[in-house]
Amino acid sequence: MPVLSATNLRKSYGDLKVVAGVDISIEKGECFGLLGPNGAGKTTTLRLLLGLIEPDAGEIQMLGEPVPKHARRARLRVGVVPQMDNLDPDFTVHENFMTYGRYFGLRDAEIAARIPALLDFAGLANRADAKIQALSGGMKRRLTLARALVNDPDLIFLDEPTTGLDPQARHLMWQGLRRLLSQGKTIILTTHFMEEAERLCDRLTILDRGHVIATGSPRELIAQHIEPSVMELYGEQVAGWGQQFAGELCERHEVVGETLFCYSRDGEALTQNLKAQPHLRYLHRPANLEDVFLKLTGRDLRD
Repeated sequence: MPVLSATNLRKSYGDLKVVAGVDISIEKGECFGLLGPNGAGKTTTLRLLLGLIEPDAGEIQMLGEPVPKHARRARLRVGVVPQMDNLDPDFTVHENFMTYGRYFGLRDAEIAARIPALLDFAGLANRADAKIQALSGGMKRRLTLARALVNDPDLIFLDEPTTGLDPQARHLMWQGLRRLLSQGKTIILTTHFMEEAERLCDRLTILDRGHVIATGSPRELIAQHIEPSVMELYGEQVAGWGQQFAGELCERHEVVGETLFCYSRDGEALTQNLKAQPHLRYLHRPANLEDVFLKLTGRDLRD
């Protein structure tokens, strides 16, 4: 039985269809990604799955409980890391754990016994008595994740967990998430970092305008939607090069500003051509999940 499933999930606000027939099934022990541009319906989908708002239609089962009917009971086994840290600034690190644990009906002695391991997980072993204002942004984010584990949840919701973190802090967060997966925890992750999704997710769904437009593993989606070789060409003369050579050397290409993206099955002929073009700079790389995301959702900015 899936840890979390949703069938034909729908939610509208007036005439705006925010979630339009979404199906999701997440198995125990996997990291499942929910991707999409701004306004795609990700946050609303998460709120529906958690039972925080009622769907207009559809069925949700979370940890064997129907949602939203028994959402409160199911959430006792769920951890949530929100997009914005909601730590209590008036409490110390230790007090934040204690207060949060009581929301789940845990006894103080039980919470206190779990705190050392959670502090170690967050890399904050020496910060138990620190005030929240004394912590860096990365420390606060790691603390928010660790605090979400105080009830030893089976299912963890992570809403853009590494937004605003520097590369070092982001890698520490990734290490922590891999440890949770190795322990058999199940994670549902939303992120705007395609590298993060490609590194962590076993499977993912891409949403756009409330609809599911693709589902699969990162490797499957890349193989299905993008040619394996990508060349990024830069320079003022890239448009001229594109007019002369792109049709011959690229199976598909697009120009974005002063960058030309050339997608091909075999980049050898293209590489040989570019060696004779000293006025152009270029980057040759394999296709990645960001290529898939931009192809399926477009490059236009979303507000």
